[in-house]
Amino acid sequence: MNSPKHIALGARLKHSNHIITLGLKPNFNDYSEYEKRLIRDAARIYFPTAFYADLFNAVGKDTFPSFHTYKFAQDKIRQTAVFEMLDIPHPFTRTFYGKRQKQQILDFFSFPFIAKKARGSSKGRDVHLIEGRKALFEYLEAENPAYIQEYIPAERDLRVVIIGKEVVLSYWKIPAGGNFRTNVSQGGAIRFDTVPARAHRLALDTAQKCGWDDVGIDLIEKDGTFYVLEANMKYGTQGFKKAMIDYKAFLEALLIRGKI
Repeated sequence: MNSPKHIALGARLKHSNHIITLGLKPNFNDYSEYEKRLIRDAARIYFPTAFYADLFNAVGKDTFPSFHTYKFAQDKIRQTAVFEMLDIPHPFTRTFYGKRQKQQILDFFSFPFIAKKARGSSKGRDVHLIEGRKALFEYLEAENPAYIQEYIPAERDLRVVIIGKEVVLSYWKIPAGGNFRTNVSQGGAIRFDTVPARAHRLALDTAQKCGWDDVGIDLIEKDGTFYVLEANMKYGTQGFKKAMIDYKAFLEALLIRGKI
């Protein structure tokens, strides 16, 4: 029996007729001998999960999303480091470890500034606008390390979704009244106003340089220049719904066309 063309572990296209989804089994020997052969023979494994992505990378197995996409997920410290290394425009950001370094924050930043949970946070949670010492103290009591970023006042920011090697969707995020955060999960609104080509180029260039092939890149504009805020590997699909796009059908079409 010939192996099917597409094999997946994660369930994102579980109901597609074009892919066999095997599920996540952390004990590899829990897969049947047939399933093991499918995995070993597949040219590419789709949706390998964070558990298997680095293992497949170690043995030279191609995946979608890429190993690098998983590696940087929900890790703002790593993202900032790679942005700086690649000279990608990014708001001034520093990470402070331990009590001694935290005492230096006001040597680098003036109020107001942004403070975030460095790892494991998404959807605008654990993002704070720090306007004084009391708020800073409360943040530092709760978070270690401290991830501090310059505050860029803006009426909106931009989400650019890249799948494979293409920009597939982009939209502006508008904060709800009284909230500086633009996240849709925080009440932000989606608008499909024209997006400058230079913003698309920056997002696509960032994704390609970093090795990310399934990502939502957030950008903000300051004085006519776009800056990359962060990369969201677990981006929401509200923008697709707003654009009347069936996300799973769209993803399946990319698979069938060989785009991913």
